[in-house]
Amino acid sequence: MTQPIPFMKMHGLGNDFVVIDARAGHAVDARLAIAMADRHRGIGFDQLAEIADSDAGDLHLTFWNSDGSTSAACGNATRCIAAWHMALSGQDTVTITTDRGTLRAERSSDGVSVNMGAPLLDWADIPLAHDTDTLHLPIAGDPVATGMGNPHCSFFVDDVSAIDLAARGAETEHHPLFPQRTNVQFAQVVGTDHLRMRVWERGAGVTLASGSSSCAVAVAAARRGLTGRSVRIDLDGGTLMVDWRADGVWMTGPTAHVFDGVWHG
Repeated sequence: MTQPIPFMKMHGLGNDFVVIDARAGHAVDARLAIAMADRHRGIGFDQLAEIADSDAGDLHLTFWNSDGSTSAACGNATRCIAAWHMALSGQDTVTITTDRGTLRAERSSDGVSVNMGAPLLDWADIPLAHDTDTLHLPIAGDPVATGMGNPHCSFFVDDVSAIDLAARGAETEHHPLFPQRTNVQFAQVVGTDHLRMRVWERGAGVTLASGSSSCAVAVAAARRGLTGRSVRIDLDGGTLMVDWRADGVWMTGPTAHVFDGVWHG
């Protein structure tokens, strides 16, 4: 049995997380992430967020997927932890460093907003396996590639409810054009600034929501001329607002701190 590890359980629109404060001496590794992720024998989560000290911000976050792999970005977890930190500190803003870069979050009338940084649009930065047009990938369905610190492949379809998300998502995640695998989104245009989206997350599978995926789809839709740069995105778990500004892609939505517990695995 391992040493007991305190944790927090949070979610953003049902996109759920375990949060461990490594500043208390409880470091995370792939084995621990996989054990905690088990929804029958562990706690269950889409991602695990590990908090550490930061020389350039209020705190540093490392993100673990449920399969034990890591990701440089996780927008909903970033918003949830920002809300927790601001509640403890009394601050209205928080600066968070990640492998994606330094992110700024702030209180909003609609929850918490976070600047996820500028999107990566060049094939080598996303990354893709070779030089290709990121706005029209050579994949059936004509998807768009976007980097938000993690790779994304966005399909625009007439009806997201008609998509076999598990089958299409799993197949696309491992497409050879994406050497680091990819998150997969299927989105339909509801209105000029309104999208409906479903998500398959790299290393996690079908999720009710995804912050970085929402940012990627908003950028892809704007680049395609399907929407403006500020959009409402309805996911299976709820609604996020995404605004692609000059200083980065801002995402706003609700957060939930569900419970605190201790892992005895």
